[in-house]
Amino acid sequence: MRNLKLLKCLRSLELQSPGCPQCLSVRTDTGSLLIASQFSITEYDPRTGQVLNEVSLTAEDYLPEDGEGVLVGIQDLPEQESVCVATARGDVILYNLSTNQLECVGTVDSGLTAMSWSPDQELVTFCTGQETIILMTKDFEPITEVAIHQDEFGEGKFITVGWGKKETQFHGSEGKQADVQPALLWDDHRPRITWRGDGQLFAVSAICSQTGARKVRVWNRECILQATSEAINGLEQPLCWKPSGSLIASTQRHPNKHSVVFMEKNGLLHGDFTLPFAKDQAKVKELLWNSDSTVLAVWLEDMNPGDDGNPNTYIQLWTVGNYHWYLKQSLHFGRDPLKAPACVCWDPEKPLRLHLLSQGWASYTYDWGWCTDRSPGDDSQDSANVAVIDGDKVLVTTFRQCVVPPPMCSYELQLPAAVNLVTFHSQTQRTNELAALTADCRLHIYSQGVLTRKLQDKGTKNKSHLSIHSFLFLHGLETLIPFWGKNFVCGVISSQVQVEGHVISLCHSLKSDTLALQLEDGQIRRVHWGECFSLCICVEVKEDECCIQFSFFISCQVVSLWCCLQVASNISSFVVYGEFLLLTTHAHTCQPFSESSAICVHVCADLKAALSSEATQNDESVRKVERGSRIVTVVPQDTKLILQMPRGNLETIHHRALVLAQLRKWLDDLKFRDAFECMRKLRINLNLIYDHNPSVFLGNVETFLKQIDSTNYINLFLTELKEEDTTKTMYPCPMSAACQSASGSGGGGKKKVDTVCDALRSSMETLDPQKFCLCILTSHVKKTTPELEVALQKVRELRVNPPTAKNAASAEEALKYLLFLVNVNELYEHSLGTYDFDLVLMVAEKSQKDPKEYLPFLNMLKTLEPNYQRYTIDKHLKRYKKALHHLSKCGEEHFTEALNLVKDQRLYIEAMQLYPSDSPQHKVLSVAYAEHLMEQQQAEQAGLLLWRCGEMACALQAFVSCTSWRHALAVATHIPLPPEQLAQLARDLAGIVEGWGGAVHVLIYDLLLISLFQIYLYSRQDITETHLKPALLEVHSNQVAFLESQKALFTRHKNRLAVVREQKAKARLELIGSLTLFLYRRSSKNRRKAEGKKHSLKEGSPFEDIALLHALIQIIHVVDKMREEIHSLLKALVLFQFDMLASNLQAHYSELLQLMEKGIPEIWNEGLQQGQTLVREAEKYSIDFSFIVSSLFYRTSFTEQHYIGL
Repeated sequence: MRNLKLLKCLRSLELQSPGCPQCLSVRTDTGSLLIASQFSITEYDPRTGQVLNEVSLTAEDYLPEDGEGVLVGIQDLPEQESVCVATARGDVILYNLSTNQLECVGTVDSGLTAMSWSPDQELVTFCTGQETIILMTKDFEPITEVAIHQDEFGEGKFITVGWGKKETQFHGSEGKQADVQPALLWDDHRPRITWRGDGQLFAVSAICSQTGARKVRVWNRECILQATSEAINGLEQPLCWKPSGSLIASTQRHPNKHSVVFMEKNGLLHGDFTLPFAKDQAKVKELLWNSDSTVLAVWLEDMNPGDDGNPNTYIQLWTVGNYHWYLKQSLHFGRDPLKAPACVCWDPEKPLRLHLLSQGWASYTYDWGWCTDRSPGDDSQDSANVAVIDGDKVLVTTFRQCVVPPPMCSYELQLPAAVNLVTFHSQTQRTNELAALTADCRLHIYSQGVLTRKLQDKGTKNKSHLSIHSFLFLHGLETLIPFWGKNFVCGVISSQVQVEGHVISLCHSLKSDTLALQLEDGQIRRVHWGECFSLCICVEVKEDECCIQFSFFISCQVVSLWCCLQVASNISSFVVYGEFLLLTTHAHTCQPFSESSAICVHVCADLKAALSSEATQNDESVRKVERGSRIVTVVPQDTKLILQMPRGNLETIHHRALVLAQLRKWLDDLKFRDAFECMRKLRINLNLIYDHNPSVFLGNVETFLKQIDSTNYINLFLTELKEEDTTKTMYPCPMSAACQSASGSGGGGKKKVDTVCDALRSSMETLDPQKFCLCILTSHVKKTTPELEVALQKVRELRVNPPTAKNAASAEEALKYLLFLVNVNELYEHSLGTYDFDLVLMVAEKSQKDPKEYLPFLNMLKTLEPNYQRYTIDKHLKRYKKALHHLSKCGEEHFTEALNLVKDQRLYIEAMQLYPSDSPQHKVLSVAYAEHLMEQQQAEQAGLLLWRCGEMACALQAFVSCTSWRHALAVATHIPLPPEQLAQLARDLAGIVEGWGGAVHVLIYDLLLISLFQIYLYSRQDITETHLKPALLEVHSNQVAFLESQKALFTRHKNRLAVVREQKAKARLELIGSLTLFLYRRSSKNRRKAEGKKHSLKEGSPFEDIALLHALIQIIHVVDKMREEIHSLLKALVLFQFDMLASNLQAHYSELLQLMEKGIPEIWNEGLQQGQTLVREAEKYSIDFSFIVSSLFYRTSFTEQHYIGL
């Protein structure tokens, strides 16, 4: 769906020479033109307008001086630095361009009618006046000479299999007796020679001596006939073999049309297209394929001259796509004989460069380029129009509504003349309007397919329409049209500005309303709007880096121009849409680049790396596409990217980058329905709806439910929930997108799945619990710990109180849905855990269980006492804690069974919570727990437990075994032991401790004296009540208050640090300057002063982030050092029966440690760890928080478990 756009028209009028140009060739090494006339050979450079070489052909009598001489061909020979020219007289002349000498290398007495060199210039073919073909080497040594007209078909003669004769076949409406018509009167009867691109075959079209009609014969490289075309009525003189080798082009005149026909190498016709002329209106002089076989030039001339006796002349450029031929450009040269083309040829090096020489020696060089004319809108009002030129029609396809494969389209615009240029309006809300420039230089403006205005600019009346190559449809009816690449005019006002250089392209930005021109040398100029135009240099690039296309790339802060620099030579097409630059490469990939990764032309190195094959192997943003795919357009405010395949058909893909960008826009605009349907259709993980911005989602849950309004869709969303944050794993947010992490907000410490399920269930129960019944069940089942019992209870409520709404689910449907979500056996077990036997039977009926398996068990359960019944069920379900709870209510007669259950499942803590602390059962459990602790080598904890329950002797043994001498002596005074035994115990403990080392003997001895003093204190119970316990309570309250203050301070500093880092990330230059000053050498006085400023917590200070880090490190150290104090305080509180206070203190300290542990990745992130000074400072205080937490919980394992069990 591309059009041919004229990039540059180089016209030169300086060349003046006698006679008329007859032959034209291009010198490949210099790009100059080699022109032969009936008088001379001239080498001319159209870029400078200078004649480089010229030699007369009449001086040495190669051509007559009267100007009647005829040349039949010219060819540049780069290896020999010569030009080969053949004359109708029969002379073959070599003109050496370096010595400026002429040499006749051979003569054919009968004269020559045609000459053609093979593409590799190893062979040359001549047609003589005796209707023979002479094949020579490049050194003009004859190889063979054969007659043009052969009676045989050739080596490729078809094999007859006996399926009928030609006489019995259908011969068309004219019947079997139809004769082949002779050649037309205007045919020059000269043969035509054309070579295939690989040089293995050549074809000759000549007038058959028997029928008078043209016939085409195909010969191989040894001049052996391969095939002969069948008799074709109306076959004309043009002949050109497609360089790719597939088809031979010629023209044929039918009774009712005029066609360009194609033949295969076997001479059979294979396709055609009709020229847009009436019968006998025009004749085709030549057909010319360009070097890459993409464009076919048709040179035509009117058969009926005008009143002045001069015919109109045309050159048409045709392309093919999806088996349809499009007329892309039509050049009308009028009736002036001096402007009529005399010679036309394609450039052999640049496929889309056309050279033309007029009868008046005017030289034209046209540079064409491929472009896709698409509407530039970026809002939902734009229909994503793409206009395709097809002669006097413009085929418009609106890809927002439908994707129509060419040559079909959404609608056609019929114009009175052939169209050369189209463009869409560049103003917002009017981008569906189209302007078309026809070959007669008239402008037609359409809106929604309706012609609104037609005009011809006054400024174009005296200008050649052949030079108009680009225009833009801007404000109102203003249209910018560059002429000759030197200036441009503005619409009806005809104001113009001179440009130094050739303008090859225009571009306009809707957002910034900026117009830019791209010059041939790579410069880009910005046009200033106003009463008069003016230019300024915007960007300048090297000449060898410029490209024929460029586009605006708009950023939120700057307007950058994107030139397709030589950062990647493998780019086949690109388009700019929103924040993305989308590229297709010759490696058959489609890659997006966002404005965050490509903000200006200085990212060439990044683009090179990104487009390298190594970088794209595992990149999910790189989309593999079909070989040769090109971008057609992107549908604005949608996810569709339209690609066209080489054969012409279209393919619609939804590139991941476009999809995610559009989804983020919809989610930011709270368009949950559009986002959900898109994600469901394109298989995007639905977790992104929440992960994109958790706080926004949780604040608009009701909006989400009202927009989705489908229980199936809500269930689908719930079932896809998982703890993974998709914005960090599957769909990472680009730097420019404001994505809020799901792990950092919205959950309030809860897991993501639980948070979403609870929020949706709460809103559904508020809106319509009956309508969303199944969704509510899903929210219970999907939680991290499935709430199957709650879900079953809701099913039971539906059975007890059936819903009254029409669309509400019944209990039967709800249960069936639950069985779809959960395994039936698992659901049976959970239904049994509800202790509702009716519900159990209801579920069991849906399972594959045999009634003989579960009915006896259920009947047995019904005979038991309720608490013991539930104990039996829980024990069967291995819910031992619940079983113990119910068994504790069954009375003292079942305590032995409970004790066995506690010992088997080690439920000591849970069991101690179920019995009062002064009960005998609690004492028995404490003793059993102490025995368990002794087995676990935790004698000190066992001793404390035995001391609490009054087993002093056992407690003393436990303390002695673990050498806890303080506790042992204290318990000994409580027994009380006689003084002699007490002294012996003290000496024994001192002897054990003495074995630890002589260095600490004095310290231990002093501590023993203190303990002896404490012994006397223990005999004073009033001191314990009046002094020790109040002091213990005061310490507890101080520690809790201190922990709360440290927690608030840590949270405040951490949040402030995040804000400061975000601010500095937006101004990296200021941050670098601050760090530079920080690293600069200072005097000792200034260094101390700067060190003080560095730790200043004043908001806005340059080193505030360093000060915050220092403060956070200090808090961490202080809290870390408290663990020994907390450990001792917890044991004291438990010993004196302050179990609730111990639990409160442990909870505060654990919460603070967990907060610090979670905050470490946020405080010391990867960005700081890569070479910044701040991390080196933090590493001096490196702390292993996992060790701190595990150490604390290990040291307080007994304390924590014990006070929970009290």
